[in-house]
Amino acid sequence: KFIGFLCNRINIVPGKLKLYEIAFLHRSASVIFTDGTVINNERLEYLGDAILDAVIADYLFKKFPRKKEGFLTQMRSKIVKRSNLDHLARQVGVDELIVSNTNRNIHKKHIYGDAFEALIGAIYLDKGYDKTRKYIVNNVIKNYVDLDQLINKEMDYKSRIIEWGQKNKYNIIFETKEEYLEIGQSPVFVANIKVSETTLGNGQGKSKKDAEQNASEQAYGYVSSASFLEHTSETHPHSSV
Repeated sequence: KFIGFLCNRINIVPGKLKLYEIAFLHRSASVIFTDGTVINNERLEYLGDAILDAVIADYLFKKFPRKKEGFLTQMRSKIVKRSNLDHLARQVGVDELIVSNTNRNIHKKHIYGDAFEALIGAIYLDKGYDKTRKYIVNNVIKNYVDLDQLINKEMDYKSRIIEWGQKNKYNIIFETKEEYLEIGQSPVFVANIKVSETTLGNGQGKSKKDAEQNASEQAYGYVSSASFLEHTSETHPHSSV
């Protein structure tokens, strides 16, 4: 039944079946051996996350040859954000195979998206990179990802920069104040985003929310750039600040 579901619903003919069984094994249902070895899908999830990022980056690079780095980074972020991965997982059928000992109302825990990444990791180990790339592009992106809708969907940059900080163990500091740039004119809000003493971005707006969103957009573009990577490599990459 499991093999049939993989073939007919997931559209994968498994070679190394054990990999796929592990891919759907949530940590709440971990198999623990007497020597202390723990088996669940977390390692495959880690691998699948990296493979998925690489495939989507390559796909977008070729799909949009005239678009700049910032656009490509934003599009990739929209595709791989947790809520979208949960949606893709259900479209593919991953939710029907998950083995867990948690409450089945698991959407908030992102177990679907995590298992989807683990599935990608399993396909990679079983089939290799090229077949995994073709699976992601032909069975996932072309069937379930609406690129036009994603292009027009507003990015919540503040959430993204906060998420980036949490992922990379940086303390993101928002400094927002009200200023009167001209006498007799309405005040504007000015936001500055920092990591330690490094300014990531700044922005203005008629409200605090707009100012922080504009600053976050600039900051997110900066931390996604090569210049930021060069800067951090000279200091303390991935350290808490």
